[in-house]
Amino acid sequence: MVGPERPQFVLFGSSIVQYSFGNEGWGAILADLYARKADILLRGYAGWNSRRAVQVLDRVFPKDSAVQPSLVIVYFGGNDSMLPHSTGLGPHVPLPEYIENMRKIALHLKSLSAKTRIIFLSAPPINKQQICESHLSTDFAVWGRTNESCRIYSEACLKLCQEMDVKAIDLWTAMQLRDDWLTTCFMDGIHFSSEGSNIVVKEILKVLREADWEPSLHWRSLPTEFDEDSSYYPVAPDGQSTVNVSDTNIYGPWE
Repeated sequence: MVGPERPQFVLFGSSIVQYSFGNEGWGAILADLYARKADILLRGYAGWNSRRAVQVLDRVFPKDSAVQPSLVIVYFGGNDSMLPHSTGLGPHVPLPEYIENMRKIALHLKSLSAKTRIIFLSAPPINKQQICESHLSTDFAVWGRTNESCRIYSEACLKLCQEMDVKAIDLWTAMQLRDDWLTTCFMDGIHFSSEGSNIVVKEILKVLREADWEPSLHWRSLPTEFDEDSSYYPVAPDGQSTVNVSDTNIYGPWE
């Protein structure tokens, strides 16, 4: 543990989370935005479904930890929604079990702390043609992925979140608001390109900006670590003072 202590934001999910720090991904963008404000912790596990996630909840989020996360962003659903394989192997989780698994995850996270906030991401759409043309068509069994199954699991996640008063982001709809989503939002038909990640970040920041949480977890609301003026900062044009760059935003028009 290093100090000073900052709020912890945990990204918990499958490959869309694990790969979120690469290729200008949404996890990396959040880490940039929250530099000197919060620590973005990655707990992403490629290939996982909600059933596997439930098995390790106590290990990833121990209830007796001295420090609990301020925010947990959860994504499971894309792998769960794959059609069942005749052997019984594979990531498919029946819809009723998926709903109950996500309920267990939400209840566990709510029990960590009164200040732990939660955002669920629903299953996004896919580009089937792009999957077939990518390395995934030979490296992984992706034959069972369909947009219709993604929609069904996305809607189930959103409905559960509404019932449990958990913030949720409808990635299924958000991605498809772009006319060119099929050709711009994915690297391989499943995992997000930089454009797709930008959509995810935009939706996350919208939730954080509009939530009535105290304290606010939006990046503009959190204090900047060691933000006091210093004579060691760059000298100002007047030659008599310095420019405090502790909270300079170089990341673009993120709100």
